[in-house]
Amino acid sequence: MADEQQNKHWYALYTKPRWEKKVYDLIQRRGVEGYCPMNKVRKKWTDRFKVIEEPLFKSYLFVRVDEQEKGVVRYVDGVVNYVYWLGKPAIIREDDIERIKRFLNEYSDVKVEQIGQPQPGDKVLITGGVFMEQEGTVLATDKKRVEILIESLGCKLVAQVDKDKVTVRKG
Repeated sequence: MADEQQNKHWYALYTKPRWEKKVYDLIQRRGVEGYCPMNKVRKKWTDRFKVIEEPLFKSYLFVRVDEQEKGVVRYVDGVVNYVYWLGKPAIIREDDIERIKRFLNEYSDVKVEQIGQPQPGDKVLITGGVFMEQEGTVLATDKKRVEILIESLGCKLVAQVDKDKVTVRKG
């Protein structure tokens, strides 16, 4: 049993919009361990306020599976796909799942905000494409692309790079 648990990892699933609870229910019926973080939110109706539970991460939930179960989960109705990182389904650390659970037990009406979006002046590392592994400075951004100044080649090059191929450097 302990061996079996060691072979299981947490993965993030991307679902159809507003299908998080349905998919969670369907995977539980198949005996798969899952977690759909629910946020208690105070909503105003015309005549009253009501506290409801809604998924913390829109269109996402987590499953803990081994290699054999990955395929079964992928074809559950409402699942779009696993969330990928570097070409493979991204493994979520156990302590990150526990941290989310503890946080939601202590707080309600939690807001999820994206961090790490490149801003002009940020130092970044390019993670894909012809300039992969090059560092640069963000000059400008738009919805999908980042304009980066790359000085390491002995001259100044300005490249338009897709945002998903850039990570913000810390420090």
